Amino acid sequence: MQREITVNDGNVPHSLSLDGRARLKLSGVREVQSFDENSVVLTTTAGGLIIYGLNLHIDRLSLETGDVGIEGRIDRMLYTEERESTGFWSRLFR
Repeated sequence: MQREITVNDGNVPHSLSLDGRARLKLSGVREVQSFDENSVVLTTTAGGLIIYGLNLHIDRLSLETGDVGIEGRIDRMLYTEERESTGFWSRLFR
């Protein structure tokens, strides 16, 4: 099941804390784009973040502060960046 949750539009600094690959605490989360048992896709103040694992679930979500807690077996975390297109058409229509 995938869901989208808009969490925070402020500029809260992003940080994360991983406890034994089982608990992940995040701050500075702007949006939870999707989540299921194997992955959680977030937008943070530091860019996109994808968390991969098994039996993942969101156990804490604060809409006011941008804090998110994830439990399960966390295997990998990947930060992504939204890159600005530099092609001909994007320069033409700026």
